Amino acid sequence: MAGDGETLLELRSLVAGHQAPVTAPASFSLARGETLGLLGPNGAGKSTLLGAILGTARIHAGELWRLPGLRLRHLPQRPARPAELPLSGRELLRHMDACQLPPPPALENKLDSRIDRLSGGEYQLLCLWACLGGDADLVLLDEPTNNLDRRHTDLAAEEINAERQRRACLVVSHDPAFLDRVCTRVLCLSHEH
Repeated sequence: MAGDGETLLELRSLVAGHQAPVTAPASFSLARGETLGLLGPNGAGKSTLLGAILGTARIHAGELWRLPGLRLRHLPQRPARPAELPLSGRELLRHMDACQLPPPPALENKLDSRIDRLSGGEYQLLCLWACLGGDADLVLLDEPTNNLDRRHTDLAAEEINAERQRRACLVVSHDPAFLDRVCTRVLCLSHEH
């Protein structure tokens, strides 16, 4: 499979699931500087494909290759916000080792706030930056616009597009217009196995 140093991830006819297969066979490669969108109906296995890459879903068929030493970050659909940990936004970024890049200006005034006092959209943007602002080679974003209004969705797009050449991103979304704004290409998944 790949191994030229440029490609970070490659799937060949990969079928993923848990107890049983969920996804149709998927094939794609992803190189640094690219943002690939996964679009499809509920139940098509978009999140399950991310799980296969992360090692939390089972590979039923096909092949998965990752660049040796690949550094991954993952933004789940609903990032946990433990109330018993009254961290500030700045402390969360430090904990996630997301200090490689300065945070976007829209987050600056929220960094000293406790994360349990941020709105859902503000917390979503902070978690998104926690994934993007570190040294990850590949960032997996599962519905990054959850809880976001139009203004925050615009900020999320800016965050994903910032310093794109440093990493690759795989973005799951139900919003084709958002994927068009942030992705270099989009793969449509179907229910067919």
